[in-house]
Amino acid sequence: MEGITEGVKKVNLNETTTQKRNLVQVSNTKKSLFFYVNLSKRYLQQYGEVELSGLGMAIATVVTVTEILKNNGFAVEKKIRTLTVDMRDELGARPVPKAKIEILLGKTDNFDELLAAEAEQREYGQNEEQN
Repeated sequence: MEGITEGVKKVNLNETTTQKRNLVQVSNTKKSLFFYVNLSKRYLQQYGEVELSGLGMAIATVVTVTEILKNNGFAVEKKIRTLTVDMRDELGARPVPKAKIEILLGKTDNFDELLAAEAEQREYGQNEEQN
């Protein structure tokens, strides 16, 4: 029993239970593409970088979001990592390997100016609709 107690004392709960605040786990079925683009912009603004992660078929969505942010000048790639993870559909089922991608993006030097210009353009469009 003492061995178990010692093991529990050594577990750092902050390390195991906290998730990265700037991590966006992308799905290709739950949200629209531009939901992830806008969320990534918000995380870039707040944290200076964002990590996009996707499994299986969502990899294409992660790459598309990354390319949209890069091509519009909001982000630069810092790191790309591909790996295979074992997933289980049910407890005790055989593990099924799935492809995974993780892309770390940092904001560009002119990120704040681009974001301000985008907000101004959106506000101008709303004013035009009201008139």
